[in-house]
Amino acid sequence: MRRLLPVLLLGSPAAAQDLVPLSYHLNWLPQAEHCGFFQAEANGLYEAAGLDVTLLAGGPETNVPMLVAGGAADLGMGSSFTTMNMALEGIEGVTVAAFLQKSPQTLVAHPGQGVETLEDLKDRDIMVANFSRMEFWQFLKAEYGFSDDQLRPYAYSSAPFLADARAVQQGYVTEDAFLLGQEMDAPPVSILLADYGYRDYAATVFGMSDWLEAHRDAVEAFLAASAEGWQQCIAGDYEPAKRAVMAANPDHSAGLFDFKMSQLIDRDMVTGEEDVPIGSMDAGRWSAFADTMKAAGVYPETLDPARAYDLSFLPAP
Repeated sequence: MRRLLPVLLLGSPAAAQDLVPLSYHLNWLPQAEHCGFFQAEANGLYEAAGLDVTLLAGGPETNVPMLVAGGAADLGMGSSFTTMNMALEGIEGVTVAAFLQKSPQTLVAHPGQGVETLEDLKDRDIMVANFSRMEFWQFLKAEYGFSDDQLRPYAYSSAPFLADARAVQQGYVTEDAFLLGQEMDAPPVSILLADYGYRDYAATVFGMSDWLEAHRDAVEAFLAASAEGWQQCIAGDYEPAKRAVMAANPDHSAGLFDFKMSQLIDRDMVTGEEDVPIGSMDAGRWSAFADTMKAAGVYPETLDPARAYDLSFLPAP
């Protein structure tokens, strides 16, 4: 059984007037990768923990760090890069939990083109978005010898990929085979970068350090209830979250939700192969991630990764 961040859900839910308001800004439109949060909301876990939680939808033009820094949202969803970047800019954003131990980031290729492993892509042109060129692409350069000469524009459309059997582009393991596969004779080859040492935390929870400290009890309650929601999701009981996500984002089909959840569960993306407690983080992993990105030139040697996270909001192991 998966280990959880403990949450007390005994007794009746707190009276509505006693609930503490808290907003959490998602990194994208509601989707299955947000399952635990919508599950906690739909099943009353936040209310039972004394919280009135608002889940704010993200989108392609949403700058979640800016919204959190400006006070438009209490907490935000990001990745390891989010608060490392904020620290670099002198902004006191702090990550307090990570609900995906594995980033869903992939490189995706056509089948039958001699691509089976990451190493098979070292001489191929790859379509990568501009923001990703300063994130996972730097990891590939530093750790696997990829070159900027391979970079091609990413069109935010499947058309260029589908039109060229030799094409390779960035993707997400939670949707590659479902969305691209519908347009192909055989499923694409989806290479999960986390399987090759890419240690970026995903579906994180971050906030401004002063706000976090001033609302410690509410933050800890939010993390614990969210962990319970995620536990229910990866146990396969995610129908409440699916209904909530599809109501908030009608373009998200039931079939895609189920496929995404199968990937999250089968690939141990919430707990990792190490079966760590849901939501947990590790100081050594943060340090190693920072070292890799410093070696790639993304961050200066002087940047202390400890400025980007705080483990004290999580229960002791």
